[in-house]
Amino acid sequence: MITRFSLLLSLAAVLALPASPRASSEDTLTEAEIDRALDSIQGTLKWKSGRIDLPGGIAGLDLPEGYRYLDPDGAQTVLEMLWGNPDGEGTLGMIFAPGQSPMSDSSWGVVLNYSDEGHIDDKDAAETDFDELLASMQSSTEETNKERAKAGFETVKLVGWADAPHYDGSEKILYWAKELAFGEADHKTLNYFVRILGREGVLAMNAVSGMDQLPKVREGMATLHRVASFKEGYRYADFNSSTDRVSNLGIAALVGGGVAVAAKSGLLKGLLVGLLAMKKVLVVGVLGLGAGIKAWWDKSRKAKEERDNPFGKDNQA
Repeated sequence: MITRFSLLLSLAAVLALPASPRASSEDTLTEAEIDRALDSIQGTLKWKSGRIDLPGGIAGLDLPEGYRYLDPDGAQTVLEMLWGNPDGEGTLGMIFAPGQSPMSDSSWGVVLNYSDEGHIDDKDAAETDFDELLASMQSSTEETNKERAKAGFETVKLVGWADAPHYDGSEKILYWAKELAFGEADHKTLNYFVRILGREGVLAMNAVSGMDQLPKVREGMATLHRVASFKEGYRYADFNSSTDRVSNLGIAALVGGGVAVAAKSGLLKGLLVGLLAMKKVLVVGVLGLGAGIKAWWDKSRKAKEERDNPFGKDNQA
């Protein structure tokens, strides 16, 4: 999680350090102001629990006690304002496990998405060599890093499986986890995926945390994939080969397609690309967090001034 000290450094860079000719006392947020801004942002979040009907009407959640859900607007607030992700739109919402807060040091959240890619034939699951697939993905990542470096972006190393891919053919659920290393960071990033196959699409759950949180995230994701389900008429078993669309993806493609395929199929919606780097790894992109908080705080401060003095500055006593 981003520390207060790191956050202050990021804010200083965004709002201009004193060395900058643009800097002024009005552009500097104190740590107390940052805390109040974060509290204000979190105060707008509207949590739900229990039975959740997801947007679109084709799937839902039966959340166990303690688990909380944020609708797409709330998820966008967390992803953009609190975690500094550049694009928080297009989700079905987010889920947080018991005791998890968006801004706690050990927090992890689950981003929900749906891809209407079409019906995925799962017959390749039993014959896929996931170790071979991993080697191919690592090679592909190295090639991508060359282009990232040329563009001035931090490199990403796919260290290996944090949890090897597993497909439950009876429940039509696929899950796996990757261990990633960003740049020269000492700590490693955990990226945990769950995919629930439906009649004409895939319900995606994506969790990001540090590798030190693997046991908790693994336990939480195992719980969540049992409480998420498609509604009648949209389940995998409801597939009608004479009328329904069929995807050109298989199980191996869902795991190893990489960012390009995943983004094209709508499984990531551009979220995790930024989230991986910005929430847990503190890279240049986290500067967007400072900009977001400043905009929020400026708006809140202006509103307070208008409430305190509804007639404007010129009429102050």
